[in-house]
Amino acid sequence: MKSWIAFWNILKKDVKSYYLKPPNISWGIIFPLSWTLMQLIRSPGGSILELLPGLISMSVLFGTTSMLAVTITFERSGRSFERLLLAPISISIMVLAKIAGTVLFGIFNAFVPVIFASFFIDFSMVNWGLLLFAVLMIATTSALMGLLIAVSAEQVFEAQTFSNFFRFPMLFLCGLFIPISSLPVFLRPLSYCLPLTYGTDILKGAITGTNILSPLLSFGMLPVFEVALFFICRHNINRKWIL
Repeated sequence: MKSWIAFWNILKKDVKSYYLKPPNISWGIIFPLSWTLMQLIRSPGGSILELLPGLISMSVLFGTTSMLAVTITFERSGRSFERLLLAPISISIMVLAKIAGTVLFGIFNAFVPVIFASFFIDFSMVNWGLLLFAVLMIATTSALMGLLIAVSAEQVFEAQTFSNFFRFPMLFLCGLFIPISSLPVFLRPLSYCLPLTYGTDILKGAITGTNILSPLLSFGMLPVFEVALFFICRHNINRKWIL
């Protein structure tokens, strides 16, 4: 019971303290929002539905990684993070609480392009259950990737810089806007090593019904990425934060 109380209080504190920090507003909200508006305005009505899975994935990716970079690096630079490490709770509970707030922020961001697109297209054919599941899985894996970056950064600008090294390449390697089949042959294996590739494919199936990969493969790979990233992050935390 005490672990869940600690979990809830860490989550609540992050929501109150960090959701409106400047890095979250700029990279987590404004950038995905401006990109969404640009794509929706320049695209004819028939292609908005095809762009939507990529816009949702991008919004989740930037929202989650920005949120986690802010919550952890602000606390580390302000020397308040040590109190969490000294608290009588497990490191896993603390990490899960940090990730939970990030995932909620990512889910919120995911529906920004959906709301804008609703003014242009009909969503009657969308599988909302599958879409929500895909958004949740993308948010979780993106949060864990952001945690992997945040562990190594001391300041917010460092975490954001490190994040951009993998966020922007993923926009072009994961089939968000450019089909994987159109990429050079030597880059395609790299695409299948990225979890966003599988999450985006599930979104395409939920929104347009045009999966490129097998749904069983996508559903199977995302939990594998999540478990692997969690244990890698847990190992790095023990090595870099626990002296």
